[in-house]
Amino acid sequence: MILSIILLAVGLLLLIKGADWLVNGASTIARKKQISDLAIGLTIVAFGTSAPELVVNVTASIENHQDIVFGNIIGSNNFNLFFILGVAGLITPLAVQSSTLFKEIPVSFLAGILLLILANSFIFQDEILSRTDGVILLILFLAFLGYVYTQLKGVPVTKEVKEVDLPVWKIWGLIIIGLVALIAGGKMVVNSAVFMATTMGVSEKLIGLTIIAAGTSLPELATSVVAALKRNSDIAIGNVIGSNIFNIFFILGVSATVRPIAYDIIFNRDIFLLLGGTALLFLMLFFGKKKLGRLPAALLVATFIIYTLYLVSQEIY
Repeated sequence: MILSIILLAVGLLLLIKGADWLVNGASTIARKKQISDLAIGLTIVAFGTSAPELVVNVTASIENHQDIVFGNIIGSNNFNLFFILGVAGLITPLAVQSSTLFKEIPVSFLAGILLLILANSFIFQDEILSRTDGVILLILFLAFLGYVYTQLKGVPVTKEVKEVDLPVWKIWGLIIIGLVALIAGGKMVVNSAVFMATTMGVSEKLIGLTIIAAGTSLPELATSVVAALKRNSDIAIGNVIGSNIFNIFFILGVSATVRPIAYDIIFNRDIFLLLGGTALLFLMLFFGKKKLGRLPAALLVATFIIYTLYLVSQEIY
């Protein structure tokens, strides 16, 4: 068991560092091509912070650990929404733009609704996320990228490009090492988590919804906390909402395309929490004049703590 915990920690470290190296290498290439920092942030950095979830999910999908696939994504989204956004809001009140309130947050809510419909037997099949469902999610992800592109078109590209002194071989070395670390870390996280669940006598659902979900969301936590400390509300909230959309449309889309995923309807409880939290965030910002204050932020964190204790109690008793 101790060895499994160590391997899990090492795997998570490899995931985080791998994503960091990958982002650094790709961002350096982008700057050499004189691509704006905003474009880099909405594409490369957004992908990098979600890379741990992607690698873990693809690995779990290939190895047929369906509960880890769903637990990781749904758990990560709840961790992002309640804990990360709550902690960022406790650091400093977060103000948002109208586009975030009236466009991105509703898209995030609709993504959760769509997942609920596709995963349950509401349309074609029994509780399973099929390859067809995966393709639908990926098409919607491309549509979301199209929306991001239209947002970028109205943003002037800075003429000042940072000097990049790293030689090309070092840049590509960062990218390759990052990818290798991500793959190795993902394999270690899935294998150690499955062993821990078996040894402790708890379900893969609980491990996926808690330990793996929180671990793979550490890049989002670091990004939002740093943004809050720098009083950059757009990044603090946009990182969370964007990641939640990315997780459902892209990561679950890829996972289901790799292999159809059997769905346990017990996850409906966690999706309902995600939908309720997203709607609550919208109402908090709408009535709070587009600002998330410390009291609403504290409510989000408290909700997450109670929810986690409830999940653990359901397994123990």
